[in-house]
Amino acid sequence: MSAQALRTGRRALLGLAAERPGAALAAALLGVIVIAVALAPLIAPQNPFDLASFDVLDAELPPSWLQGSDKRFLLGTDAQGRDLFSAILYGTRISLLVGVLAVAIQAAIGVPLGLLAGYVGGRTDSLVTRAADIQLSLSTLMLAIIALALFRAGLGGESLSHLAVPLLVLVIGLAEWPYFARTARAATQVEATKDYVRAARALGGSGPGVVWRHILPNILSPLIVVGTTQIAGAIMAEAALSFLGLGMPVTKPSLGTLIRSGYDLIFAGAWWVTVIPGLVLIGLLVSVNLLGDALRDGLDPRLRPR
Repeated sequence: MSAQALRTGRRALLGLAAERPGAALAAALLGVIVIAVALAPLIAPQNPFDLASFDVLDAELPPSWLQGSDKRFLLGTDAQGRDLFSAILYGTRISLLVGVLAVAIQAAIGVPLGLLAGYVGGRTDSLVTRAADIQLSLSTLMLAIIALALFRAGLGGESLSHLAVPLLVLVIGLAEWPYFARTARAATQVEATKDYVRAARALGGSGPGVVWRHILPNILSPLIVVGTTQIAGAIMAEAALSFLGLGMPVTKPSLGTLIRSGYDLIFAGAWWVTVIPGLVLIGLLVSVNLLGDALRDGLDPRLRPR
């Protein structure tokens, strides 16, 4: 990438930040969250995956600013005596990992199918479109619940705990590929009629070569926006499945399992076990969605203020 392109991109980002300070703040918050979870082994005072590192006698201690707290635990502890700050760092790490990898699977399936349908058209387009419509007519959460329940019955709880992350990634990824397929199909149909594509064909370019070398780079903008919003959806799906007991096991905390583990303790007074991870989840989802909105506005010239 040339220095001129870098300067242009920097000016565009600064202009977008000035126009949408809320999105800039969301991007900054998301950056802080990503850095914090990446450095979790260095920042967290406790490893929440190590059962020997916490004591049940420390269970349900309030955050450090409340009466009856222990200064060792900044955000208090859960019902197992686990440091909540450490559990949130590691749990957010898992939630983000599931979200990003699930969206990668969605894109790996949906983008090639959308490109194929939009460029070839005809029966291929009809087949891909009908398959996407059928998939979208089914609830993602319902499909995930059925699939994970079958895995749990077939593998058993112990085996499932070791495979929880790949299973969540696979189920969520396979359930929502139509969003990428629809976006890629619509954008490909527009680009396929433009002069540069006709010129590439006239110069002897093969179908796959034209699609991957010319059309795909020109439809990346809407795909990036879809990917951003889908990450938020995948994180929410993981949290919902873990809350229902079909996602991450209690011994491997994610934001969903942390919220679930403290749900029964709210009326007993230990509100922080659920409320604090819930606020982190809300902040994470809002940040990702606002970033997606900002990217949509920045990458689509029709949405920029004149």
